[in-house]
Amino acid sequence: MKQAPVRRLLVLPIKCSSSGPSQDTESEAETTSVPSSSSFSSSLASSNSTYNWRAGIGAVGIIETAYLTYLKLSGSDAFCPLGGGSCGDVLNSDYAFFFGVPLPLLGLIAYGFVTTLSLQLSAKNLPFGINETTGRLLLLGSSTSMATASAYFLYILSTKFAGTSCSYCLASALLSFSLFFISLKDVGLQEVQKVVGLQVCIASLVFATLSTSYSNLPSAPSSQANIDLPYFTTEITKESSPFALSLARHLHSIGAKMYGAFWCSHCLEQKEMFGREAAKLLDCIECFPDGYKTGTKMIKACADANLEGFPTWVINGQVLSGEMELEKLAEVSGFQFNE
Repeated sequence: MKQAPVRRLLVLPIKCSSSGPSQDTESEAETTSVPSSSSFSSSLASSNSTYNWRAGIGAVGIIETAYLTYLKLSGSDAFCPLGGGSCGDVLNSDYAFFFGVPLPLLGLIAYGFVTTLSLQLSAKNLPFGINETTGRLLLLGSSTSMATASAYFLYILSTKFAGTSCSYCLASALLSFSLFFISLKDVGLQEVQKVVGLQVCIASLVFATLSTSYSNLPSAPSSQANIDLPYFTTEITKESSPFALSLARHLHSIGAKMYGAFWCSHCLEQKEMFGREAAKLLDCIECFPDGYKTGTKMIKACADANLEGFPTWVINGQVLSGEMELEKLAEVSGFQFNE
């Protein structure tokens, strides 16, 4: 019996592709997914960090402006670590008000808004359905207006108060510019390009509004920087009439007061109307009894009277600003002259 031939199969050592590429793919996917998750976490941490930075800077601004607001409302003098009394010259000038509102109070509101919004963005808890992108743009807009205002006031400080130092002004400018640049970086170049026109409009509006507010102020308060005027008296030359003498006695008897300043020409003219003898009978409050120099404040009695100019009469609770004819003073005080 013939034995059947044995066929040998050649087996090649080929790896099965069903498992290899699949594992590689999964491994690759895992490798890809790890950096993606890490990148997201890093971006989130970076975003929260910028919000916390802004909240911190805003908190410092709140402390500074709250202190200056208190000084404004209480009429107290600021402690100036640099510049000595010249710091008070700036803080007590007409430029420290915006349409009659103290600038520190407006700064307090602005820093409070930035701080609150930054904390809400960090906590992902925005009000009124605002999303994060809108919140960032709001921070950019508010910091743009604050930086523009700071730049304007630095210009005022260098031109109107040449040679004067104001540490609070410089600190506020530093805080405002820091908030602006952090907001600019956080929003990103692409988003900034989309709203650059709006930012320019905001800056222009702030600049125009500030210019309008200060357009009627004295052009060169810095020229008063070296004024040191000692107190002096001026002799009244005119003789008093019987009417003026009687009116002066009446005004004294009812507690009427005239607030003035030794250097005020209108105050001198008012006293000349009464004459030499009658003027001595008036209750005249000198608001600068120790002389005047830049930064000198009125005495408390004048400050409490909220004077708008000199002279100012207060008669039976009624306030009269400027020179008054004797007949007008008689009418207001209820004086009737009997020869």
